[in-house]
Amino acid sequence: MAKTFNTEGYCDPDYNYMVDLSGRLAQIKAMVDNGKYFTINRGRQYGKTTTLIALEGYLEPYYKVISLDFQMLSSACFENEASFVSSFSREFLYAADSMPVQAKSELEAYARGSDSELTLSILFKTLEKFCRESEKKPVLMIDEADSASNNQVFLDFLAQLRAYYLKRRKMTTFQSVILAGVYDVRSIKRKIRPEEDHRANSPWNIAADYAVNMDFDAEETAVMLMEYENDYHTGMDVKAVAQNIYDYTSGYPYLVSRLCKLIDEKVAGTSAFPDKSSAWTEAGFQAALKMLLEESNPLFESLMNKLYDYPELNPVISRLLFQGERIPYNPDDAVMKDAMMFGFAKVQNSSVQIANRIFETRLYNKFLLTARDQCGAMFAEGSRWKSQFVIDGYLDVRRVLEKFVETFDFLYGARDEIFVEDEGRRYFMLFLKPIINGNGNCYVEPETRNRERMDLVIDYLGRQYICELKIWHGNAYNERGEAQLSKYLDYFHLKKGYMLSFNFNQKKRIGVQEITLGDKVLIEAVV
Repeated sequence: MAKTFNTEGYCDPDYNYMVDLSGRLAQIKAMVDNGKYFTINRGRQYGKTTTLIALEGYLEPYYKVISLDFQMLSSACFENEASFVSSFSREFLYAADSMPVQAKSELEAYARGSDSELTLSILFKTLEKFCRESEKKPVLMIDEADSASNNQVFLDFLAQLRAYYLKRRKMTTFQSVILAGVYDVRSIKRKIRPEEDHRANSPWNIAADYAVNMDFDAEETAVMLMEYENDYHTGMDVKAVAQNIYDYTSGYPYLVSRLCKLIDEKVAGTSAFPDKSSAWTEAGFQAALKMLLEESNPLFESLMNKLYDYPELNPVISRLLFQGERIPYNPDDAVMKDAMMFGFAKVQNSSVQIANRIFETRLYNKFLLTARDQCGAMFAEGSRWKSQFVIDGYLDVRRVLEKFVETFDFLYGARDEIFVEDEGRRYFMLFLKPIINGNGNCYVEPETRNRERMDLVIDYLGRQYICELKIWHGNAYNERGEAQLSKYLDYFHLKKGYMLSFNFNQKKRIGVQEITLGDKVLIEAVV
């Protein structure tokens, strides 16, 4: 059977094109060898289950691996200690395959669930026997551990693991315990009874830091694509395609696989891309990117649901998107920790940033739709004049800027400086949204994101346009901005760039002008 790119469930190297995980598995084994207990917590569809399944096979020559999945346990299994001990024992017996006779006999008795007096203390005495008599040192892995985290029995279970870990010099216990899930169980928030406030607990404060990078870099993706290329001989530029994928995904595993799957299965075979050779090109990649940004999938649904479940995330993400604010990373900021735990954000150069371009674009779309309800006139004007901005398949960005200046001055010209600085960029993107919708998208280059300047990259029908959005701070600053934009155009191999300046000078001259800088042409609009 031919291999495929997989985005449904875990990946199997015998059936799916995959990034080589051996380097990561070796790093995790080193932690296991050192007796570490730890948590693998990453956002949804980050390859946690795939990693655990591969790790099980990787560790089996050296350890007795017990791999459980708490999704297999229903809520009734956590109602009390007796029901949990019975359910846990059944899963443990199934996963262990073989074990010492006495431990097996006791666990089988617990699994029958006939004793209502079963406790975690009794269970762990049996687990100690299992660990002591096992031929190989045992390793316990639990996937989806956080599915039970809002539960007192689970917290007590973690407390027992912690107690045995702390006494491991006197009592035999697991060589290593690995918990996997979205939530970091080291800082569980729970609400056991309705009258209780949420409070943080640390039953897992013995956990070592898990510093293994699970992102797929461009080189790793290129190796995966080369395996595909050896099968299909498309003639693709493997290095360029891999770099393109990384630029947009920042190596988020699901997004990497999804883009590859779309190119292979949805783009190839269409009228525009009749075969795989034509699909694995820059144009084919852009077509797949458009499909991904417009589809509904479990990852995007999970992200957007988190914005409803955790409304405190919304203002932080809005600041990152529209105000160009560099927010310093603060490990004690609970909202920032949630944003990173759920996959919205990452830390780079000690600042918090949106995790990748694809998330950024989806979030822009979501927040712009919200803004549309509040300032529909700007969105309506972009929709109204849409037809005049595209000529022979090219986006006329100069005309977009001219119309935006005219519209903004009419609608908001009398507003104060604070309004313009906080909302100006949002309004330009709101104006732009209906113009490029369906044929393009835009994102902000993170290294240019600050209060004074943001470089907006507009992708439209496979062509890129660079537009700097900046706050006016005098002629000298403006000239530096022009020079910076000129250098940035070199990076994209472009000769024309655009600049939108929000000027608070009472004597400003609004409008659009053309500036020549060496071999570059800059179109600057001032509002």
